[in-house]
Amino acid sequence: MLHNDDLGKLILRLAVAGLILFHGTAKLMNPDSMNWIASLLARHDLPHFLAYGVLIGEVVAPVMVIVGWRARIAAIFMAGNMLVALFLAHTGELLTLKDSGGWALELQGLFLFGALALIFLGSGRMAVRPD
Repeated sequence: MLHNDDLGKLILRLAVAGLILFHGTAKLMNPDSMNWIASLLARHDLPHFLAYGVLIGEVVAPVMVIVGWRARIAAIFMAGNMLVALFLAHTGELLTLKDSGGWALELQGLFLFGALALIFLGSGRMAVRPD
């Protein structure tokens, strides 16, 4: 039987962080999305400048995870980003199922739980600086 935990960690890092990074780069390329996040924060009486924290959770942290530098710390930021996204934009969908039978928040759930797994697993040896 083939065992390679480090390769598995690399695949997890690339999948979770790589897919989150697409969301972050889309926000960088479309400043209106930052205004939308700021409006969500305002509805919860939170300062609008916190919207820029999404760039840490969706750009900086994923790049750190992809290269494997301080991956556990970066994964904390990615998980925190997902928790804030669930709180701000998806609380009404937490217990909702799709017509197809899947959870309405499958993508957000996979990002959150993938980031949590990376917090506990670390980057493995296939990294710039293994955890």
